[in-house]
Amino acid sequence: MTLTQAALGQRNLLTNAALVLGGSAFIALAAQVSVPMWPVPMTLQSLAILIVGLTFGARLGAATLLAYLAEGLAGLPVFANGGAGVAYFFGPTCGFLLGFVLTAWIAGFAADRGLTRGVVSTALVALVAGAAMYIPGVAWPMGVAALFGVEGGWVGTTAAALWAGWVSPFLLGDAVKAVIAALVVSGGWAALKARRG
Repeated sequence: MTLTQAALGQRNLLTNAALVLGGSAFIALAAQVSVPMWPVPMTLQSLAILIVGLTFGARLGAATLLAYLAEGLAGLPVFANGGAGVAYFFGPTCGFLLGFVLTAWIAGFAADRGLTRGVVSTALVALVAGAAMYIPGVAWPMGVAALFGVEGGWVGTTAAALWAGWVSPFLLGDAVKAVIAALVVSGGWAALKARRG
């Protein structure tokens, strides 16, 4: 059982639609927030994605991210720094955008199975889910983009260059966001328990 299921009880189509719209708006707002950090600034987009996945579950979490991507493709400025549109979507970060769906699904899959009630277990789930976004994130510029006919100076980037510029600078921020997500979700469970107790 997920946190939203425990808090809201049996959900209907209208409730799920409201959660998807609210969740995608939450992610869009978080994508515009940049926190100064070393070695690179940290946006709160992936933190919001983790929270959505951990509280909504696999199916609703993934649906929320698909809605978020559809909003961006339709031209709404929901991506980081107000990015939007087809050209932005199929740019260098397309793999990461697609990886967001995987991240939410993995976090939600663990939540559906009751693995996200303690801080430590939730942080571990968040770390694994967050790391999963790097699979399509790195695959896209290494060569998948070329298969789709996308051209750019970043297409065909080497693994070493991707590690140095696209992965390693973000690992510390990802670890911090995993811990914050775990604190938020376990705090939500504690608050729900206190309210019912």
